[in-house]
Amino acid sequence: MLRTAAGQICKLMRPQLIQARAIATTPKRFSHGGEPDIHSDSFDDSYVQFFSKPDIDGWLVRKGMNDLMGMDLVPDPKIIVAALHACRRINDYALAIRWLEGCRNKCGDKKDEIYPWLLQEIQPTLKELGVLTPEEMGYGAPELALKSVFDRT
Repeated sequence: MLRTAAGQICKLMRPQLIQARAIATTPKRFSHGGEPDIHSDSFDDSYVQFFSKPDIDGWLVRKGMNDLMGMDLVPDPKIIVAALHACRRINDYALAIRWLEGCRNKCGDKKDEIYPWLLQEIQPTLKELGVLTPEEMGYGAPELALKSVFDRT
């Protein structure tokens, strides 16, 4: 008796289970064209506003810098300046130096072209805040690095 009742319930439920399974496994198509342009002025302004918050703390400054370092771009000079001012507001000189090092590393293969331009653009802010560049502090090259065997002359 129980067996026949269970069989009848399974017959009634089977179409609903198949339909639910079809809905659960329906593939979705994701469009990549709807993402905002990361080179727009609104992107730069959003990070400038983020770093310009008067009540920003060290954790938020680091989070914003980490988010920028995770993107495939070199930050605009106005973003770098806003982040340096945020470092000054939280009184973290070491973070400012690390930020400059990170911006230098983001230049990649074009470091000799992009990084001097960045320094030129942010130089007034560096002087205003009294921040030295890593190169001025002697951290431009590793202290104990071995010379490459491919650079022999």
